[in-house]
Amino acid sequence: MRFLRLALCGFVMLRFDGNLHAQDASLGNVNFPSSCNASAQSLVTTGVALLHSFQFQQAKQTFQDAAKSDAQCAIAYWGQTMSLYHQLWDFPQEDTLREGREYLAKSEKATSASPRERAYIAAAEVFYRDDSNLKHLQRAQDYSGALAKLHRSFPDDVEGAAFYGLSLIAIAMDDDDHDHQTAKRRQAIALLDPLFRAHPDNPGLAHYLIHAADTPEFAMQGLEAARRYAKIAPDSSHAIHMPSHIFVRLGLWRESVASNIAAIDSGARAAEKHLAEAHYQAHAMDFLNYSYLQNGQEAKAREVIASAQNIVHGGEDEKAELASWLSSRTARELHRWKEAAELPIPKIKLVEQDSAYGARIVGKAHLGDVAGARMDLEKLKEVWAAQKKQLAEEGYPAAKEDHLGAGEIWLLFAEGKRDHALEEMRAAADREDAARPDSLAIPFREQLGDILLELKRPSEAAIEYKTALKNSPNRFNSLYGVARSLELAGDAVGANGYYAKLVQLSSGGDRPELAEARMAISKRESAAARH
Repeated sequence: MRFLRLALCGFVMLRFDGNLHAQDASLGNVNFPSSCNASAQSLVTTGVALLHSFQFQQAKQTFQDAAKSDAQCAIAYWGQTMSLYHQLWDFPQEDTLREGREYLAKSEKATSASPRERAYIAAAEVFYRDDSNLKHLQRAQDYSGALAKLHRSFPDDVEGAAFYGLSLIAIAMDDDDHDHQTAKRRQAIALLDPLFRAHPDNPGLAHYLIHAADTPEFAMQGLEAARRYAKIAPDSSHAIHMPSHIFVRLGLWRESVASNIAAIDSGARAAEKHLAEAHYQAHAMDFLNYSYLQNGQEAKAREVIASAQNIVHGGEDEKAELASWLSSRTARELHRWKEAAELPIPKIKLVEQDSAYGARIVGKAHLGDVAGARMDLEKLKEVWAAQKKQLAEEGYPAAKEDHLGAGEIWLLFAEGKRDHALEEMRAAADREDAARPDSLAIPFREQLGDILLELKRPSEAAIEYKTALKNSPNRFNSLYGVARSLELAGDAVGANGYYAKLVQLSSGGDRPELAEARMAISKRESAAARH
């Protein structure tokens, strides 16, 4: 599932000091001088601020307005070009690349451009060049190289440094080599962090630092930016949402819940004014549902599923896909296997039906319905084939190797092939740990603990749950899994420590495991009092 993101509550005229330094409480501090007339300059600065917060629809319109105000404003056409490149979301297809080249042709004809502005345009031309043999990663790498050259030529250009940092993150996300990914993220953080400290109100530096740090090993380095970004650009629903990427990585569930409630509200208001697409609401709902589940609030998590039907200007397919995805995750997170097994298949595109089929397979496998799970697996394979075909048509590289998914592994377990299932789950956990788990995923390491508990090997299960918590701190099921495993292994003191943490993190929660945790704590306290 690939939900995209963003929003703004209205354009704000920027105030300038003598150095054309934008001072805007809604979009943040952006310093992007140009050779355009005063009216166009104001719009150009606004457009760059919008680009920094991934408000691409509004950025494009703002740069178009700048070009209307000053037809010779070359950087305005560059801005329209860059609003088409959603670097961390999707990759422009041929028609989009063609449109970008058309804007760049206009920028070449425009007469108002400094050497610095021409460097921005040249970097965009590297990315958008007409070469059907170029792969996605190669375009991104070449573009990043051009921005590195711009940064060396104009080292005091903060916005150029920010865009260069973003390009490094884009490469990290496109590269399949995990060592390369880590190196690029580290390079981006080394560039962005000192600049963010020197320019704490710049939206691009804060935003991109959060993305660079959006992995288990780097998350703490993004926490300061996360807690600041929403204050820098409070009118952007994406800026309000983005901190939750770090909050989720660190298991700060209350902060993530508050962030996404505000982002959904902001995104809805922006959509009502036709200033943002519906996917900004959908993306925040995704994070909110997940955070409620980890916060122990089942009823609230289910309310988010129901609210998918209320997305402002969302298409029926988008609403159905979101509801199916959230329902599938919720059933699996709560271990409601009958609910998972009976999930309806949404009437949407085949390529978007994977979450429902995946949950049905896991649910049926846990219930021992091997035949039913096998039937769903065959349908899921059709979905995977359709997805591979679509990705190939869009120019994305094929996966280097196929591995068993969670549903297939649990099906092996249900078929009695328990050693094989354990081996496959351990291998999947090792691969995921090396690649860094997705922040909203049910970790394979946690599921390895689940299998070991099923095999009545609680001491081993506890080890795996604890390892899962290193990459995904404060996940509800991993905390409960450790506590339950230690209790079964006879370590009541250790179990109570994890039960207590679960209760503390889930204040106000209604998941049934919390009642069990409180009872275990109470029994332990009563026993201690008697002695």
